[in-house]
Amino acid sequence: MARSDEHTAAPPSPAPRFALGWAALTYALATLALGYPALSGGFLVNPHSDQYIAGYAFRDFAAQALRAGQGIPQWNPFMFGGLPYVAAMHGDIFYPTALLRLILPTDAGMTWGFIIHTFLAGFFTYLFLSAWRVGFFSSLVGGLAYMLSGPIASYASPGHDGKLFLGALLPLALLLLTRGIRDGRIWPWGAFALTVGLGWLSPHPQLLEYLLLTSGAFALVLAFGSDASDAPLERRAAVQRLALAFAAVLVGTAIGAIQYLPVREYVAWSPRAAGHDYAVATSYSFPLIELVNMYVPQFTGILDKYWGQNGIHWHSEYIGGPVLMLATLALGGVGRKSFRRFWIGTLVVSLLWMLGGSTPFFQIIYLLVPGTKFFRAPSTIIYVFAFAMSVLAALGTERVFAREVDRRVVYGWLGFGVLLALLAAGGMLSSAAEASARGVGAVMAEQRGFDPAQGSAAWAQRAASNAGDLLLGAWRSVLFLGLAAAAALAYLRGRLTTQVFAIALVALVGADLWTIARQYWIFSPPARILYASDPAVEYLKHESQPGRVLVRALSDSGVVSPDPYFGNDSQGMGTGLMVHGIRSVTGYHGNELGRYRQLMGATGPGNAQATMAPSFWKHENVRYLYTNVAIADTQLKRLVGPVKNSAGSTVYLYRLPGENPYAWLAAAKATAPDSALLPVILDPRFDPARLAVFSDTGALRVTPPSALPSPLGIATSTTELTPGHAAISLSAPAPDGATLVVSENYYPGWQAVVDGSSRPVYRANYNLIGVPLPAGARRIELTFRDAAVGTGKIVSLVAIIFALGALAGGVVLDRRRIA
Repeated sequence: MARSDEHTAAPPSPAPRFALGWAALTYALATLALGYPALSGGFLVNPHSDQYIAGYAFRDFAAQALRAGQGIPQWNPFMFGGLPYVAAMHGDIFYPTALLRLILPTDAGMTWGFIIHTFLAGFFTYLFLSAWRVGFFSSLVGGLAYMLSGPIASYASPGHDGKLFLGALLPLALLLLTRGIRDGRIWPWGAFALTVGLGWLSPHPQLLEYLLLTSGAFALVLAFGSDASDAPLERRAAVQRLALAFAAVLVGTAIGAIQYLPVREYVAWSPRAAGHDYAVATSYSFPLIELVNMYVPQFTGILDKYWGQNGIHWHSEYIGGPVLMLATLALGGVGRKSFRRFWIGTLVVSLLWMLGGSTPFFQIIYLLVPGTKFFRAPSTIIYVFAFAMSVLAALGTERVFAREVDRRVVYGWLGFGVLLALLAAGGMLSSAAEASARGVGAVMAEQRGFDPAQGSAAWAQRAASNAGDLLLGAWRSVLFLGLAAAAALAYLRGRLTTQVFAIALVALVGADLWTIARQYWIFSPPARILYASDPAVEYLKHESQPGRVLVRALSDSGVVSPDPYFGNDSQGMGTGLMVHGIRSVTGYHGNELGRYRQLMGATGPGNAQATMAPSFWKHENVRYLYTNVAIADTQLKRLVGPVKNSAGSTVYLYRLPGENPYAWLAAAKATAPDSALLPVILDPRFDPARLAVFSDTGALRVTPPSALPSPLGIATSTTELTPGHAAISLSAPAPDGATLVVSENYYPGWQAVVDGSSRPVYRANYNLIGVPLPAGARRIELTFRDAAVGTGKIVSLVAIIFALGALAGGVVLDRRRIA
């Protein structure tokens, strides 16, 4: 049964000829106004971006392998002792943006990925609103309000491309549901499956969950929603179309199998295996006081002037005075009741959700919503909030065009803006900011074990230094709000034509949001300059035998922070060496193998961090120290330094004592309780050349030796070492009972071939690869192949073919039905 609802009514604002083209041009110009430095080779990255510290290295690693015809790598050996490349997730490995890096340099491909998806966020929003018969200019405003809003446009600053991908896919998913459920078309189901599949491949499971929840709720409203002017679908048709939507989600999930089947198996090995408690799950909640930033983004400070409680704040929450005003004008009226109510409800729920631990509401979410305990940062749902706000702004614009709004609401917003500007001019706004900053600083200092009084004073000083920007920001906000209000009032009084008002409103909304968003689009020189080699790197690249590097700044001097090598905290939490194919014992990832994280967090003699202990160096093949100071220690041999790296930091390279080989032969083997392995292997008295220790819960069963044998004295040499592959030769035949221990993290998928015959691989010495050898063994080859990747590849390909077939078949069937 077809419905005769208001979405068939004529739009109140006239659409120009070639409306779709004009919309695309508008969004393209808005995007290029942010991203134009890319046209001259600029790299959309800044020192605080995750892409600078890690993302570029991850992506260039795969891009180089693909260009060399080696396929997607499955093992990343360059950080944290090695970890699966696919299963541990290293960004958009299988998302279409990876194709850009095949035809463009990696940095250019990454940059254009941001630019393209910012455009798509606006364009898909326009298409969604147009599908609901929202007028051309109103839809144009809605698209601009979304794509240039802080929650979308500022993703470029922290380098959160996966979040941007899902932000752009949200309106597309809702558009396809509209066409499939409301309009009864067949072709959208294949397209919806592909969209869900892209969401899985983004890969950002937390924001994907928000997209699916929003889409699911919207699908129910489409199927069963009704009001006085909106007749519901027949129940049978509603259930059938919901079933098709669910089937499309399943197919889309299957499309993501190549990424998420390996991830599913990896969870038990990752640091997140047990999930998070409520305190961690609510970390990085949206602070209540920062709601002010939606109107005055300078309130808690922009970028490095931020003084709020989240600590990491390289993004923006700015919605804009004109958009906020237009969204409130959507309240009331008689048209599109179920549609409008849905987005009001979505706005409220997403607001409460993103506030996280700031309200009791999140307790319900934590208990009832699957997967929540594995995530943190509930504030990331803000993109759904921004989209709901943008839809309401478009509906509010429609009501202005129809002259259905109460002018008192417009005057109320104008009065609010002027009042806030006057409070800023009188110093009251900055005083409130300083008072809040004092409390934030005291709490943060106490949490870190520092003097709360000093933290309070320091944070208050940060807020005080932001007072000038806050004053200018308040007046900037009231300027754009005032211009939008004046234009609306002039139109309502008949003093502006529809076309003039429409163009003025689009320009004001775009300009207002652009003036803030542009501050988050920070470009840097190309990657070849950012990650340029230096004498220390060149020395490491030409070593004949593999050795890992311990990167650590031993003082606060001489390091430019952030540095792609030393990282944000000068503790080696960067991936600059990975760019040059050099292995480090640290890095920046967040989902490394759980055992390795426990190993790094362990303590050695005198409670020193394990990474500074010679026993750790021997265990993890650490042969070099990359640091920033001259060390007067006769056991360390200076190889290079002082030199400057590409970030301008002072660098010294030292050779650490001991051979610390990549692989060695243990004379005997034994088992021990798993809980006892870590202290054993870090004990300076433990000699790994005499004994390989396996967990007593593993598959290997051995008879422990009655006495520890002497080291065998058989040397190893690594003749081949590439990501996921190693070939090791012994200087003499292995005796019976010997075990090859390889300083690479063990994970299921490692396979060993000993002199042409397959041999089992086990986890030895807490986290390493152990291969019990037959007598006489001389050459061992190790290869990593994740079976879940192979299975996922087949499932994904079948699902993609099915979705494309459904899309093509749906187009044909829809045309026949119309004909």
